[in-house]
Amino acid sequence: MRVKVIMACTECKRRNYITMKNKKTTTERLELSKFCKFCNKHTVHKETK
Repeated sequence: MRVKVIMACTECKRRNYITMKNKKTTTERLELSKFCKFCNKHTVHKETK
């Protein structure tokens, strides 16, 4: 059961990425290091509601 999740930058709070997540195996919120084009650097992106 894979669902789409929206990733938001922790520094500028903009929603930059959409990714897929398996809800059965990953119950907690996803947290990945991605490139933010607004901050112009790699930052931590967290899953939003």
